[in-house]
Amino acid sequence: MSHIAVLGAGITGVTTAYALASRGYQVTVFDQHRYPAMETSYANGGQLSACNAEVWNNTSTVLKGLKWMLRRDAPLLMNPMPSWHKYSWMAEFIRHIPNYKKNTIETARLAIAAREHLFRIADAEKIDFDLEQRGILHVYHNAQEYEVAKRVNDLLTQAGLERHAVTADEIKNIEPSLTGSYYAGFYTPSDSTGDIHKFTRGLAAACERKGVTFHMDARVTTVDAGEQGVRIDWHDARQPDGIVQEKNSLQVDGVVVCAGVASRKIARSLGDRVNIYPVKGYSITVKIPDAENWPKAPYVSLLDESAKIVTSRLGDTRLRVAGTAEYNGENRDIRADRIEPLIKWTRNHFDINTDDVIPWSGLRPMMPDMMPYVRAGRRPGVFYNTGHGHLGWTLSPITAEMISDTIAQTLRPAG
Repeated sequence: MSHIAVLGAGITGVTTAYALASRGYQVTVFDQHRYPAMETSYANGGQLSACNAEVWNNTSTVLKGLKWMLRRDAPLLMNPMPSWHKYSWMAEFIRHIPNYKKNTIETARLAIAAREHLFRIADAEKIDFDLEQRGILHVYHNAQEYEVAKRVNDLLTQAGLERHAVTADEIKNIEPSLTGSYYAGFYTPSDSTGDIHKFTRGLAAACERKGVTFHMDARVTTVDAGEQGVRIDWHDARQPDGIVQEKNSLQVDGVVVCAGVASRKIARSLGDRVNIYPVKGYSITVKIPDAENWPKAPYVSLLDESAKIVTSRLGDTRLRVAGTAEYNGENRDIRADRIEPLIKWTRNHFDINTDDVIPWSGLRPMMPDMMPYVRAGRRPGVFYNTGHGHLGWTLSPITAEMISDTIAQTLRPAG
């Protein structure tokens, strides 16, 4: 039986481990945290959204980014401090503008396929993750926004996604809790929302039932691949840096790098170029304390195009509000001036209390073409499933199957 190591216990790593274990591979997962799903898979926007498959590689995004550079509350913010990685990544991002339509259609197709896998897994493993299958509603505040959205909608429908144009009155009928003013919108009834952290933890437990081994609190120091297989070295991540520790090693037949923003560094050590940049996103989780206030918050998931903000209802008692994109390197600080726009937006659109709000930030691992990086590396036994950007949860169930298919071409699950 081939033994595969998976680096990373976020949503991508855990779905990969599950797909491999389901095919009969022996699987070991490594992560530096105590539990799965403690970084970008902890508190994202919560959407399973084929309707949000549009890649960002277009001229309007670049122009907006330049215009917003001096606005601390801008939906897209770039730290102008010089960085070769940042500016070279952005140059490559611009070079992919001609692929905008093709990549948007392909991403939507992947998202639609991923949905079937996720629901099948959740049903088979009885995973409770606050799933809401009420669709996603895009709202637009003026005619100009809406005309642009029509062109995006044409690409999404080419991919096979069912979406409906809705009027301002229909918006309020679909989600009665909205108190703002809107020009028009699009509604995608087949999209859904849920708690990514609960799903990933539930799937990790299912992996363990399938025999997957998890090494948590494990800081991987070396990944060495050769003709005889792959050696993983690690030490106890709980110990302070600088303390000499006993090295642990494991020899496996192959490794899948699913390490989020750390994937770039690991890939470089293996002779591969995986040009991931960390794009920070923020979220708040608003507590809704009692049944009297439950109807005042939305159950239908929303996406406000001008603010670049999304919502997800997580059970009766929580509302997740997320958004913004910040290009500032591997900076995980939770900035008050980036959280405040999320709180203000919530107050402006719903009649709910925001006195109990939990802020969070996470680093999205983004490739310059906005497409997930799912392929074999240069060295034998090395594979990648990473770089999913803002659609990690949406795409992971299908990319896990894709990388498992790739692995099966060279490493058989059973001897």
